[in-house]
Amino acid sequence: MNRVDVAWAVGRPVMGIPTALATRLRVYGRERMPRWGGLVVALNHFHWIDIPAFGYASPRTLYYVAKAEAHRVPLLGGYIRLFGSFAIRRGESDREAVRRMRDVVRNREALGIFVEGTRQRSGVPGVVQPGAAMVALQEDVPVICGAIHGSQWWRLGNFAPVSIAWGEPMRFDGLPKGGRGYREASAEIERELHRLWGWLRDLHEAGRPRHAVPPRRPDAAPVTLP
Repeated sequence: MNRVDVAWAVGRPVMGIPTALATRLRVYGRERMPRWGGLVVALNHFHWIDIPAFGYASPRTLYYVAKAEAHRVPLLGGYIRLFGSFAIRRGESDREAVRRMRDVVRNREALGIFVEGTRQRSGVPGVVQPGAAMVALQEDVPVICGAIHGSQWWRLGNFAPVSIAWGEPMRFDGLPKGGRGYREASAEIERELHRLWGWLRDLHEAGRPRHAVPPRRPDAAPVTLP
């Protein structure tokens, strides 16, 4: 166990339990996440509460990619680095961040990426940027999508219910390691996030039953989790 795992072992209950209570969090499909091995975790993003919510919902330590501006905030930057987060400069080529992302999965850890690149003010998932697909293809590791719904309405004091659904591991065997492959894989990640988010939206309208299983992808092959 490294220092980041220690930080998560302490921080997950300390931050996660209050987050789960404040959001009335429900998590669906947690058992789908592989328990070890390099992995890209592709997430949609509405609100800052998504970060501790996904952290609590994930059985894996997540090495989050965060915008460089967050790392420059006094105290906050040092705090999130304790949990393995590292910075990326948005809107420009950042080779050091790409190297760090690839190193994380190469070291058999789970890389957490908010794949739209920024919070979505519209209240629905946005366009997926190519970073997650690039790492998955270059390092030959699976992607698992995590969709969140309800946090677009959550505010301090309103306790709006929030739910998370995990998808099945996705691989992109046969796609080229280049621009076309990244675009095709990103489009597939986007479809999966929208599908999971749509399922959560319908689940909320049905009263958010506690025991529900996110639907399988139509083209999914049986998966044996390690």
